Amino acid sequence: MRGENHIMQTAKIVYWQHDDAWIGYFQEYPDYWTQGKTLADLKAHLKALYLDLTSGKISGIRKVE
Repeated sequence: MRGENHIMQTAKIVYWQHDDAWIGYFQEYPDYWTQGKTLADLKAHLKALYLDLTSGKISGIRKVE
């Protein structure tokens, strides 16, 4: 991937298993939860959610610092 800048960001998540689902959210964005069928599925959903939350395309996002 020549010529591209890759920035690795670290975001802390809170997650737990409830019945047959994994539920989680980012500590910085506690109002925005997602879920997955497995822990790996949850992490994929969290990654997509994080991209949405930090893209700047959605207004009114609440964040904790």
